[in-house]
Amino acid sequence: QVQLVESGGGLVQAGGSLRLSCAASGRTFSSYAMGWFRQAPGKEREFVTSISRSGGTIYSYYADSVKGRFTISRDNAKNTVYLQMNSLKPEDTGVYYCAAALDIVRSPRRSPSEYDYWGQGTQVTVSS
Repeated sequence: QVQLVESGGGLVQAGGSLRLSCAASGRTFSSYAMGWFRQAPGKEREFVTSISRSGGTIYSYYADSVKGRFTISRDNAKNTVYLQMNSLKPEDTGVYYCAAALDIVRSPRRSPSEYDYWGQGTQVTVSS
């Protein structure tokens, strides 16, 4: 069983920045692919970014809507994945979820069905 706990959400003005964290339980965090999704009211959960590995190379993938503004990273020593969000826009508002897939192999993993565990979510609100 893997438990994921997100933190770092909040209210920010457009153009501002936030950094989300997702702390994972388990001793094999480095073997998980990780992803961030978000869900706005009345909308489906959508892919934001993911991070996986092939050999010694880390690969990250981004939704077009956040490319160049958001950055995913991970610290395996702290069992934590981060989402740095810059130049925030009102359309970035939503609940942000961290997800873990029990397979580190390189893949975009853009579908929620490709993940095995989910956090409870953290609210991000961007005011105009």
